[in-house]
Amino acid sequence: MARYEHLPIYKQAMDVAVHFEKVVAGFSRYHKYTLGTELRNKSREVVALIVRANGERDKRPLLLELRACLDELLILVRLAKEVRAFKSFKAFQYVIEQVVSVCRQNEGWLKSTAKRG
Repeated sequence: MARYEHLPIYKQAMDVAVHFEKVVAGFSRYHKYTLGTELRNKSREVVALIVRANGERDKRPLLLELRACLDELLILVRLAKEVRAFKSFKAFQYVIEQVVSVCRQNEGWLKSTAKRG
């Protein structure tokens, strides 16, 4: 089993997932059980894909799946902003910056696998 705790992308994705657990608790009841659940599940899926990709010899297919999952997470975050699920703009801003950072790290990982392959 490959180690993954040392990966910066894993650390940041885990921070995002933990942050969603906390921020969704502040959503209204309506958004907490709909959009909040999707945000929490998608952020956990991102972490799981990172762990799975790190353990594979051919990482590219899982990294492409991770890219799609991150795009879906970004859409959910933007939707949550539009329906004013976040308590403040600052909460949205932090989340979007963190998710975009994970996206950039994933793109770098993808480029590094393309160079080797």
